[in-house]
Amino acid sequence: MTFEYSQETVNDYEKLFEGDEEYDVIIYAGENENVKEINAHSLILRTRSQYFRTVFSEKWAEKKDGKFIFKKPNISPQIFKIILRFIYCGKIDLTNLRGSEVLKLLMAVDELNIQTLIPCIQEYLIKQQHEFLQQNLIEIFETIYQHYQHESFTELWNFYLDKICKEPLLLFNSDKFVNLNAPLLELLLKRDDLNLDEIIIWDSLIKWCLAQNPNISQDVKKWNKDDATIIERVIHKFIPLIRFYDISPEDFISKVFPYKELLPDDLISNIFTFHMVPNKKLNINIQPSRKKKCIYDSILIESEHFAVFASWIDKKESLHYNVRDIPYNFNLLYRASRDGNTPAKFHNKCDNKGATIVVVKMSNTKQIVGGYNPLLWNSDDSYLSTRDSFIFTFTNKMDFQTAKVVYSKGDNYSVQNYLVHGPVFGVVSLYVDTDHSWKYKVSPSYPKIDAIPLGKLSTDDYEVFQVIRK
Repeated sequence: MTFEYSQETVNDYEKLFEGDEEYDVIIYAGENENVKEINAHSLILRTRSQYFRTVFSEKWAEKKDGKFIFKKPNISPQIFKIILRFIYCGKIDLTNLRGSEVLKLLMAVDELNIQTLIPCIQEYLIKQQHEFLQQNLIEIFETIYQHYQHESFTELWNFYLDKICKEPLLLFNSDKFVNLNAPLLELLLKRDDLNLDEIIIWDSLIKWCLAQNPNISQDVKKWNKDDATIIERVIHKFIPLIRFYDISPEDFISKVFPYKELLPDDLISNIFTFHMVPNKKLNINIQPSRKKKCIYDSILIESEHFAVFASWIDKKESLHYNVRDIPYNFNLLYRASRDGNTPAKFHNKCDNKGATIVVVKMSNTKQIVGGYNPLLWNSDDSYLSTRDSFIFTFTNKMDFQTAKVVYSKGDNYSVQNYLVHGPVFGVVSLYVDTDHSWKYKVSPSYPKIDAIPLGKLSTDDYEVFQVIRK
């Protein structure tokens, strides 16, 4: 039979830590008027810590009157005592520490190589000190970055990176953004998931470059040749990281083109061709758009698709809305995979909600199809006429040049409402049949879209969004 009294052992070691009996280590923690003397036992420190095993070796040890002398001016007495208590008896209490103190503790345990504590302190900061982490975002982010380069603080690094990529304005709108160090800015601009309009990224980059050279005028029209050369040297490595083809023509002309001296000539030429002759195939590698988190709660499409939908709703033939100036809200009413793929579930969620747009994901392909009903859905076996409804497809939802839209011809069957069907556009042009499947047929209500296969469509899911003008 075995008996364990581990708690008694812990209590005894805690008493030893709090007393001064037979100590052989004097630790001077803190600096100047805040320095304090702390006594400890080398045998316990060497046994519990590889760091102290090295410090107290004959090669490194400093002794006076038979006692080891250890000085740590960069660690406060309070923090050092917390660490020593853990070394002696395995106890650590963070509840009464401010966020800044917990962060200092994390830095200290990393310096003293107490790896056991690093994950739990990071977890405590993330879960219990969220407000502190956000209030001091840039300073802590840069500090964590320095440690992350040495493979420390992985959890905090991932937390900050995820936070900034999802809510980049926390950083980019900060007065301290211009103080961000260049490698960290470069790392962020490389991210495909940075959830920010490209023109805002460009504006912020220009602001950052000018802040590194405060003697140069903020007005590009006042630059001389030397000014342009200086800024070009600063911005050069960032240019390939900007997704210029995702910037609207209006923004490119007004906000990017004035800085043409900073850009390669072929880039400017290609961008003009891209916007002015959209059907021309360019023999260049265009960076993929950043995979931003969709602001409209869709699992099928991105925010940029809603900008296109809004442009189609308003019948803008050439210049589409940008994500940040969409004049509509798109509220998710129904998702087949979530709410149940039946006509009854569709009507329960979508009837009498006004204008809606339907998005359907095709199986085993990147194609999406769908339609816009500017009126309403109901279950009264009726049909409605409008010239504002449309059906559409993106052959490849990641390539906006593959989009195709056709509007209703204005007959009596632009949209139809039947209890036993889901959405129905036209005289059964694009619709959900009674067997819950999507089908597409040639009908007199809408022009034919060749990119949509005829007959029964193989689909994964579909979503319906209420459309409300802001």
